[in-house]
Amino acid sequence: MSEERIAPAKARPPQVKRIKRDVHGWCVLDKPVGMTSTHAVSVVKRLFQAKRAGHAGTLDPLASGLLPIALGEATKTVPFVMDGRKIYRFTVRWGEQRDTDDGEGRATANSDQRPSPDDVRALLPRFTGTIAQIPPCFSAIKVDGARAYDLAREGEIVELAPRPVDIHRLDLVETPDADHTVLAAECGKGTYVRAIARDLGQALGCYGHVSALRRTGVGPFQEADSVKLETLQASAPAEGGDIAPLIALLQPVDAGLRSLPSVGVSRADAARLARGQAVLLRGRDAPIMRGFVAVSTHGDLIALAEFDHGELRPRRIFNLGSAG
Repeated sequence: MSEERIAPAKARPPQVKRIKRDVHGWCVLDKPVGMTSTHAVSVVKRLFQAKRAGHAGTLDPLASGLLPIALGEATKTVPFVMDGRKIYRFTVRWGEQRDTDDGEGRATANSDQRPSPDDVRALLPRFTGTIAQIPPCFSAIKVDGARAYDLAREGEIVELAPRPVDIHRLDLVETPDADHTVLAAECGKGTYVRAIARDLGQALGCYGHVSALRRTGVGPFQEADSVKLETLQASAPAEGGDIAPLIALLQPVDAGLRSLPSVGVSRADAARLARGQAVLLRGRDAPIMRGFVAVSTHGDLIALAEFDHGELRPRRIFNLGSAG
């Protein structure tokens, strides 16, 4: 009777546990075309070996430009960056409407008409100020618990209600040819540039969609603050190596709070805030205001607090330590 021989199982190499560091600050990534915002966050988090990361406003895969990524304690300031204005430069391709309102989707309507620069310029005031905008059906807005783009991809008809958005500025930059117009927009939270292109095309009677999009500003961050992915990768250390060159590319945590008033307190009051206790500021030099403020002591950010009638009530405490 033959004996079946069982080969011994190969020993698996021991898994090396990744180092996780307490890294704090803003990486203002100049996101390349083709990368999702989620993937960008995971790449940056891995390069910095950071324990925590998140982004301040999704940027479509077909778009390039500023994607502010918060690391460590900077994640506590994300809402204040997301609520800031965004600046975009985008190209509208006339003559074709697409279901995604950008170059990725399928054509749903066509026209041989093309608008003149004067036609476009004359229409821009109608899309400036607080307007009612219907978001694209291919968007992350939830409908009965599901993302609109998931429903649209499954062939369902997605009907989204118009919502008020603020468009502070909409300018014609150039007209490279009859088929394309380059525009610049400065807008508030929740505005879809793709919807601006769609609605302009419909109003002009020639249809249109976004063929190129770049974000050049988000809240307090501008292009001068940004860093390219290849620069990050070239500065990243090997596992366990010196992370200082990479840390030097970060914006500080308080850069995300530039829109807020700042209040300085004594070390004793800072200690009280750190314990979750309210602090009363008295005297003629006490600020007169209400709302959120960034609180520091001797130049060091310590808390986000609500200020009302001279009282500071802590809402977020910052524990900023060096990367290690």
